[in-house]
Amino acid sequence: MQHHTNLIRGGLLAACLSAVAPVAALAADVSIRLGHVLPESHSWHIAASGFADEVNTATDGRVQIEVFPSGQLGSEKEVIEGLQFGSVQAGLIGAGSFQGVEPRMGIIEMPYAWASREQAFAALDGELGAALAGMMEPKGIKVIGWWETGFRNITNNVRPVEKPADLAGLKIRVTPDKVRLATFETLGAEPAPLSFGELYSALQQGLFDAQENPLTIIDSASFYEVQKYVSLSEHIWGAATLTMSKSVWDKISPEDQAVVLAAATAWGEKQRDMVAKASAELIAQLEAKGMEFNEVDKTAFIEAVAPIWESQKDVYGEELLTILDTYRK
Repeated sequence: MQHHTNLIRGGLLAACLSAVAPVAALAADVSIRLGHVLPESHSWHIAASGFADEVNTATDGRVQIEVFPSGQLGSEKEVIEGLQFGSVQAGLIGAGSFQGVEPRMGIIEMPYAWASREQAFAALDGELGAALAGMMEPKGIKVIGWWETGFRNITNNVRPVEKPADLAGLKIRVTPDKVRLATFETLGAEPAPLSFGELYSALQQGLFDAQENPLTIIDSASFYEVQKYVSLSEHIWGAATLTMSKSVWDKISPEDQAVVLAAATAWGEKQRDMVAKASAELIAQLEAKGMEFNEVDKTAFIEAVAPIWESQKDVYGEELLTILDTYRK
């Protein structure tokens, strides 16, 4: 009889556990490490930290995000690989860095694609952003927000760059991105890829003459200590892609997913405002730190990079290029 009672108790316990299990799974905390390569002083980190705090509070800790700046979780390439495998749960990553897994992501950072930041925001908050996010999901990556890197400008230690011919012979570091390499080869420079974390020391040691980044990064990464000339080329506008591993995203309840998306949008707006405010003040600040600024002949640059657009037509496809063109008019 005792044996029979134990069996009944065991069966009831198992039944109770199985009934509770799905509820427990839903209520389980989802711990997320969010990595990016920029320093703590940059708007990426300030906004990502605000986003994390808001999600942690609004979900009562069901979704817990911790932010790791300065490449602590690896280079952008390594974080992207981690997102695909689920070993890194989230990342704030330059859009162009995703070309290794989805070449069409490069359309955002084509040379002189955007006449203004507002034009780019309209596209990414609209049809272009939706189309690109849809292409990323099968790669195991969920796009939850389009933030901003900003317009990139060329710095170097040799001479002011005012026209494409001034780039001749300059060894310039670029992001590990085929289109970026091709762009600067077309412009007559000598580009080579290097991870962001190694860039300061490479410039300091003279391994590179030049690099290209937005003013906010030139300042926050202290490139003014190792570069002299800033040419306001604004040759590429870059998006920052707030992403999550799809496997992790799918563990979050629909209600909490809505909270995450709302926080990503709200902090994206704040981050964009930070970029605009910083850019307006940075020229004077960087001049005070010893950098020399010059304008460039943008028409000459736009004409010089026309072959890059022609070469990428087949990569992006007619449908995506048509969407892009609706926002560029």
